[in-house]
Amino acid sequence: MPTSQRDVRTRISAVKNIQKITRAMEMVAAARLRRAEQRIEALRPYARAIRRMTRQAAEAAGDVPRLPILSEHEQTSTVGLLVVAGDRGLAGAFNSQIVRAGVAAGREHSGEGRDPVYYAAGRRPASSLTFRGMEPAESFTGFSDRPSYADARRIAERLMAAYTDGDVDQVEIFYNGYISPMSQVVRRETLLPLQRATILEEDESDSDEQQEDSAERSGPGPLVEYEPDPEEILKRLVPDYVEISVYRALLESTASEHGARMTAMRNASENAGELIEDLTLEMNRARQAEITQEIMEVVAGAEGLS
Repeated sequence: MPTSQRDVRTRISAVKNIQKITRAMEMVAAARLRRAEQRIEALRPYARAIRRMTRQAAEAAGDVPRLPILSEHEQTSTVGLLVVAGDRGLAGAFNSQIVRAGVAAGREHSGEGRDPVYYAAGRRPASSLTFRGMEPAESFTGFSDRPSYADARRIAERLMAAYTDGDVDQVEIFYNGYISPMSQVVRRETLLPLQRATILEEDESDSDEQQEDSAERSGPGPLVEYEPDPEEILKRLVPDYVEISVYRALLESTASEHGARMTAMRNASENAGELIEDLTLEMNRARQAEITQEIMEVVAGAEGLS
């Protein structure tokens, strides 16, 4: 522990400089978070519509047509795991919790006799997986702050190609679902094959919408006729479904990252403020000790002269 005023004053100055940086990063994250929230709000209705249309087309088609992207492999021996996180750190447990979830899922599949193949969206998950000895088959980086639909399409095309080529027999995605700036939840969804996809599981938002629609309608529901046939529509919808699912995961992850970073920087600023108070108190004590020492030396000198 420093004992002189100069040492304590130097530490106080350093902590104040760090506090300025964390406050600036908090404000930047807050501004980016608001834009990310707006993009999520604009996308969610479209994503729900694609989800609902694909599920309805699959139900109308009965058995999923035997097309490369729609056919289920006879045996699931390899599972592709897409881990979505950020390019930068300083966001609390945002990156680490996704990597842990992906690694845990890989161990789960390995325990059941399936080989996991990792794909990483973000520099942090890519470097973390490499450090753990789980080299990703492909990494997608440089867009975690503001992902575009083209980025999602590039990832989706790579995953669909891996599935149709037989490199993987199942595709899962892991990402931080955005709830609030203070809360993010790890989500695990199955993209391919369509027979096991999360899209076929009716979620709460879809069921709520259906209840509202049924409440508004007093008569029987509409009869949907498909032109062309459901198989052809499903063939066109599935790539869009995979792309929009990946894009939604990227947007949710971006908002979660900004929210986590804003919260982490706010906590860091508050901790810096507490540390400044403690150091200021320590500096005052050091100054009082020096003053007391000087008084004692003056008194001792006066007594010596007398």
